[in-house]
Amino acid sequence: MIDFSKELNAEQCAAATAGDGPLLVLAAAGTGKTRTLVHRVAYLIEQGVPATRILLLTFTNRAAREMTERAEKLIGADVGGIWSGTFHSICAKFLRRYGSFLGYKPSFTILDEDDQKKLMGQIIKEVVGKGVKDFVKKEFILKLISDAANREKDFKTLVEVQQSKVALDVEKVVKCGELYAARKKELGAMDFDDLLVNGLKLLRDVEGVRNELQERFLHVLVDEYQDTNSLQAQFTDILAAKHRNLMVVGDDFQCIYTWRGAQFENIMEFPNRWEGCRILKLERNYRSLAPILDVANVVMKDVSHQFEKTLRPFRTAQGLEPQLYHMWDGHAQAELILKLVEHLRGQGFCYKDIAILYRSHFTSIDIQLALTRARLPFRITSGVGVFEQLHVKDVLSFLRLLFNPHDEMSFFRLVGLLPGVGEASLRRYWVKLGRSFDPGNGMDRLSLGDLLSPKAKVGWEGMQKAFAAAPDHLAKGDDGKPIEDFVHYFYGDHLRRQFDEEDATGRLEDLAELQSQVASFQTGLKGFLEEVALMTNLDAQNRATLPADHLQLSTIHQAKGMEWPVVILPWLVDTIFPSARSVEDGNLDEERRLFYVAVTRAKDRLYLCVPRSKKTADGGMFPVEPSMFVREIPPELYNEHEVRSVTPAYERPKPYGDRWGGWGGGGSRNRPESGWRTTWRR
Repeated sequence: MIDFSKELNAEQCAAATAGDGPLLVLAAAGTGKTRTLVHRVAYLIEQGVPATRILLLTFTNRAAREMTERAEKLIGADVGGIWSGTFHSICAKFLRRYGSFLGYKPSFTILDEDDQKKLMGQIIKEVVGKGVKDFVKKEFILKLISDAANREKDFKTLVEVQQSKVALDVEKVVKCGELYAARKKELGAMDFDDLLVNGLKLLRDVEGVRNELQERFLHVLVDEYQDTNSLQAQFTDILAAKHRNLMVVGDDFQCIYTWRGAQFENIMEFPNRWEGCRILKLERNYRSLAPILDVANVVMKDVSHQFEKTLRPFRTAQGLEPQLYHMWDGHAQAELILKLVEHLRGQGFCYKDIAILYRSHFTSIDIQLALTRARLPFRITSGVGVFEQLHVKDVLSFLRLLFNPHDEMSFFRLVGLLPGVGEASLRRYWVKLGRSFDPGNGMDRLSLGDLLSPKAKVGWEGMQKAFAAAPDHLAKGDDGKPIEDFVHYFYGDHLRRQFDEEDATGRLEDLAELQSQVASFQTGLKGFLEEVALMTNLDAQNRATLPADHLQLSTIHQAKGMEWPVVILPWLVDTIFPSARSVEDGNLDEERRLFYVAVTRAKDRLYLCVPRSKKTADGGMFPVEPSMFVREIPPELYNEHEVRSVTPAYERPKPYGDRWGGWGGGGSRNRPESGWRTTWRR
């Protein structure tokens, strides 16, 4: 028998050994929710509940495996019969057994992402015919289909909403969606979204199946409940309706995925949906030192519409207060990060102990450039470096042609973006142009235009405008202007036709940042392209030989559920974090939760970086305000530093005013550390 009172703290023990009935366990960051769920499973089995009558729902197969393996170590093989897995995998099991009620054979096929793209590609060709290249991408339609399924929305309505933002043929897109559904049925196949939709349909519409499954599962446990969408919440509510033993574990403070379908209301309204629901809180944090938790608690203090929680540290070490750095701009921030890494290494930390977490991928360009130049080993969670992204490669091809008329790869990539231009056409054009194309030469542009089909000429009209204007921009030193023209005349519309609004907007933000980098690059556009070529080669070499000890770069969304001894948060300024788009869309609360998640990834050290200015598209600078989340932190909770800038006074942005002071002022004592000078303020 397990002595749960010794294995767990009082809060965890109360949750793990709770009696029957609905239970909401609010597990704040780093408070041992997995440990609590594992012991809950062990407790139920010790109490005589057969493992086969316990259902554990998670969001990753890895989480399900980890929990069952840990439970098995606690109580042995008795746990072997437990039903555990993701919502999708559990629905798949149900549908293998009972799918015949919905017209599916037990051997139905589950389409993976590649299968879906292949099927949709075939359908688009059938619906559109020869105009496939000019039609919206298959990924665009598949995402709309997925959104409609997970949000329980009408597909045609979502398509019509998109039409108000980007030109598309509603009738043909809807036809593609209808054929996709019909073909899946003909093939006896389901995609991942169908598993949820049909799993819920089984419970809703087939009374015999619903009664059998409700009787089977005496206890239903759900992990990361704050991330559930409408389908998943309904699924668990129906399954647990008979015995009412539904235990959900989550943290409303960490609900950061509403943009992909998670419903904040699911966890907030759970006690109202389940009469007699008890609420237990896990607040003792085993991850972070007290100074970091003090900041996390302040971030969420007095937020409306929340379950109030206060993180309490288990670790008793004093710890270093979070360090807040002001610096001139993104370049100075990147240099500071290099110095911080060097400093931390000198204090005994490994590269792998350090994570650099950012709000948006495009804000990491300066940092990736600096790390690559310094040849420091790093890995990006997404696996894609800034210059490996398809839209960045497209723009780089445009820029490279300005300097190298013989760049066949760039010519193929760029002209291949035009409507109706395929591989055979590209080869024919290249040969007829004499295997050379100088976009700054009017005759070359005219020659290429004459070769193009009428359909391709429509796109070429915008592209050639950008090419025609580029030489004059470069002669004046406006090195970022060609990118602006390319996006304005051609590529912006191209992205909006290929991707949904959110994806296209994110890519355009990347390109705006790329433009500002080019505009302010000391050796001009040509020097920038040479640097990128060198860095791309170094990146490829580094990936092939990346040591186990390396820095981690990640968006905060991708970092959820992870932890590091040291976390560095760059670009803590308004319009970036919180993002301007989120503020405009009324999603400030979710931005706050995202900041809370970022802070609570840190175990021992937390570094907050606040640049005072940001580059503009023309290479200039404009002042930015410290993030509202930073401004809300009481000064006594952090050490404040100003990194001395070598930027001339006439180039500096205006000071912020009272609390934040003017540039370079307010310091009480100076001292060098690890090769850079800062001013310390308390």
